[in-house]
Amino acid sequence: MTPSQPDAFEVPVVDITAFVGGGTDAERDRVVREVDDACAHVGFLQILGHGIPDDVQAGLARAMDGLFGSAPEFKNSYRVTGANRGYSPPKSESLSLTVGIESAARMNDFFEAFNVGVEARSFAGLGLSEDDYGLNVWPDVDGFEAAVQTYFGHAARVARTLTTIFAAALGLEPDFFSALTDHSIDVLRMNNYALPPGTRVEVGELIGMGEHTDFGIVTVLWADRVPGLQVLGGDGRWHDVVPEPGALLVNLGDLTARLTNDRWLSTLHRVKPPLVDGTIRRRRSAAFFHDGNADAVIATLPSHIGADGYAYEPIMVRDHIAAKLAGSRQGRINPNARREAARVHSALE
Repeated sequence: MTPSQPDAFEVPVVDITAFVGGGTDAERDRVVREVDDACAHVGFLQILGHGIPDDVQAGLARAMDGLFGSAPEFKNSYRVTGANRGYSPPKSESLSLTVGIESAARMNDFFEAFNVGVEARSFAGLGLSEDDYGLNVWPDVDGFEAAVQTYFGHAARVARTLTTIFAAALGLEPDFFSALTDHSIDVLRMNNYALPPGTRVEVGELIGMGEHTDFGIVTVLWADRVPGLQVLGGDGRWHDVVPEPGALLVNLGDLTARLTNDRWLSTLHRVKPPLVDGTIRRRRSAAFFHDGNADAVIATLPSHIGADGYAYEPIMVRDHIAAKLAGSRQGRINPNARREAARVHSALE
């Protein structure tokens, strides 16, 4: 990872092979330092050496194409009803409401999505509720379930590798995050940013996905190498981010920011796929959200409480996620996101 100039914005690239395929202590220390620096200064990084085979990623892309290329009537038969599983059609969500921003047009994010994840019944004997997790629905698309399940398993491994690195970077016991994530609400959200053929729009008329922060501990993102993702930098400006060849994007969620008292950043981001001659260029992504145990309480680490005693109020994971989903899905503005809203309002286009 090369140092950036003070005025430059970059999402650092970190090779985590030392934590995936075995490495020396010196190699692991290098990864820990680079991840800590990226988390503290950007809140986003790109990872190489993650170990997800190319054919697994290609299988995910084919599965997404098969689903999103289906007729609207078919996709809507799997529509989300209650729990965070299933299909979300275009303009059914408004992510900016999750950070306390009342957008000009509610429910105007034009992406469509399909969510799968772990289920409460996956953790026998814990008495968990599907109200916090949800039961998957699997569309009748050739090879979809197998390809998505295979990718899901790899993404889950990568997320847990990252939390191992996080623990080292924060000076915590290696298994610190295990106690917060041993029955984590893990969700894979597959996104398609596209409009029907022939649709023409004006600049600024639509947004792919509104300004938001992610909810949980860490997000692992597979994405096309197509512009669209924009990250709010420390300079108050939105910056385009396209993954390097072979890299996965990683960003921190709100709960990790709470743990570190904002020393590590839950960075605001949005999606604005490019307009080419009045039409939207298609973009796909798949975000694996590693959100933590529904019943875990997240409190600021004692080592990150300043001399003034300022810290986040402890919050239960289920309550935090419920407030965020009420914004995106139910059109209710999140009243607990004043700091995020202020950052959006002060951003420069």
